[in-house]
Amino acid sequence: MELILKNVKKKDLPVLKSLAKSLGFEIEKEEKPYNPEFVKEILEAREELKQGKGIKMTLEEIDKLWK
Repeated sequence: MELILKNVKKKDLPVLKSLAKSLGFEIEKEEKPYNPEFVKEILEAREELKQGKGIKMTLEEIDKLWK
């Protein structure tokens, strides 16, 4: 049987790990990495901003985009 805990507070994690270990439970941490293409796009966009290729928009202009 598998048990998944969600929204565990950082301060409670050591207690839960200790309890699980004392009861002989196996603990696995599943990491979900970001999509590599998404990471590439973000890094490229940051670099473009550093090079001055970005544009500045007011809140009103941004608001008009989605209406």
